[in-house]
Amino acid sequence: MTKQLEKEPTFERNMIQTAKGGGFLAAGSLFEFGIRFVIAFLLARLLGATEYGMYNLAISTAVIVASIAALGMDDGMIRYIAMMASKRDEKGVWGTLQIGIGIGIIMSFLAGAVLFLLAEPISLYIFHDPALVALLKLFSFIVPPLTMSNILVGATRGFKRMDYSALAENVIHFLIRLALIAGLALIGLNVMMASAVFGLSELAATVALLYFLHKQFSFKRPLREARHDTRGIFNFAIPFWLSGMLSKFRKNIQAILLGTFNTVTSVGVFAIVSSINLVGRISYQSIIASVKPFLAELHTQGNIKQMGQLYQTTTRWTLITNLPIFLIMVLFPAQLLNIFGNSFVSGASALVILAFAELANAGTGICGSIIDMTGYTKLKLTNSVIWVLLLSVTNLLLIPPWGVVGAAAATLISTATINFLRVAEVWFLFRLLPYNRTFLKPVLAGMGSFITARLLTYWFPAESLLLTILHAAIVLAVYGGVLLLLGLAPEDKTVLLRLNEKTAVILTKSRAKLNSALPLRSG
Repeated sequence: MTKQLEKEPTFERNMIQTAKGGGFLAAGSLFEFGIRFVIAFLLARLLGATEYGMYNLAISTAVIVASIAALGMDDGMIRYIAMMASKRDEKGVWGTLQIGIGIGIIMSFLAGAVLFLLAEPISLYIFHDPALVALLKLFSFIVPPLTMSNILVGATRGFKRMDYSALAENVIHFLIRLALIAGLALIGLNVMMASAVFGLSELAATVALLYFLHKQFSFKRPLREARHDTRGIFNFAIPFWLSGMLSKFRKNIQAILLGTFNTVTSVGVFAIVSSINLVGRISYQSIIASVKPFLAELHTQGNIKQMGQLYQTTTRWTLITNLPIFLIMVLFPAQLLNIFGNSFVSGASALVILAFAELANAGTGICGSIIDMTGYTKLKLTNSVIWVLLLSVTNLLLIPPWGVVGAAAATLISTATINFLRVAEVWFLFRLLPYNRTFLKPVLAGMGSFITARLLTYWFPAESLLLTILHAAIVLAVYGGVLLLLGLAPEDKTVLLRLNEKTAVILTKSRAKLNSALPLRSG
């Protein structure tokens, strides 16, 4: 039987399920970050800054093309599947899946063909590098699985199965990628091999997502047993498509502009800086992805009060989890980059600036998701246009004189501006703010940790890797200690209590299975 609707939502249930889903995604993202860190280390060491820059330029181009091909179906799947599932409308869910998957297949193959045909002019006239022609042609074959995996992730999240998307995108994808890169490194890895590995791992993630979706909602049913709200989905998805396309363009524009107005080497340096900065985004993105279907459900029911409670609780969570990462990046940027080689240490200042940009994201919470999931598609599109225009203009102004630092500064300016704008919009639409008095606790804990780190640096400079690790451990310990000393909010205690209960149940079952197996082994 298909798994669909649950009981009438309460704030506690939504909060716990958001934490649970965010926990799955955060665990997957942490795993992904660890693997991504190793992959970036291997590729940076084996390819060097120049070829690593070419590799990231090709990925950025393919991601933009895949975003165009998706036609907003990734976000459309989240909203419409969550809505249909909450009403136990299986025909509506089946029709929504058919539309999303069908559009994705057709558009992704068309987009891949266009990239193949335009590979040469893009390489010669935009990036001024003939070596990119073959690389872009290879990535044209990667566009279909890249597009489909994005749409299928949206479908699994619509069912509130964050564990499925985390397992496919964060675990399977990166494990296969790491294994193949490590194997090829033994015989001599080049940029074409690394790109082929990226494509194979994306294909594996797509297949896994299809399997998980079939497990959640069986595809073994007649195609005609479906209700297609095609007009409604497209009315929602097309503005999201334009916004999503701008978002993907925004996330990849800096690599393209650095490659155009600076050097391919600077693209490689900025890619490593961005990879390290990803760890500060893990909890934020996980909570955002987890809370979206609940926001859509609450808005459909007109429950603005619970939306406000989730807004404040989840924003506090994003700030609490981001602050210690922010401190590590601000205090030890050169030491972190030196792991990848001396040629990447020049990005230390850029890493500090990007850490501030991520703090602006975490400190304003789920304001963007509230606008997304309440149907204000035109406002989302307007925000995306403003964001891209602001980012593009600041990049054009700052990259030529400052290179990588200019790209990071452009990110900080545009990210802070758009987030404060979205906070104001949510207040205007719903009279909701992300802040209450509990936000003072993580802020005070962060200030205490920063002061401690400065005193440590003054007395015992972190001149070796061992001292750097020791300093970082002390910073994290002080942060956690001050946070506990100030006391957790009631919502945080509820989640931790439920986590303890779940852990106790799992340990009890594990011991019971172990005890029952022991006599069999002895016999």
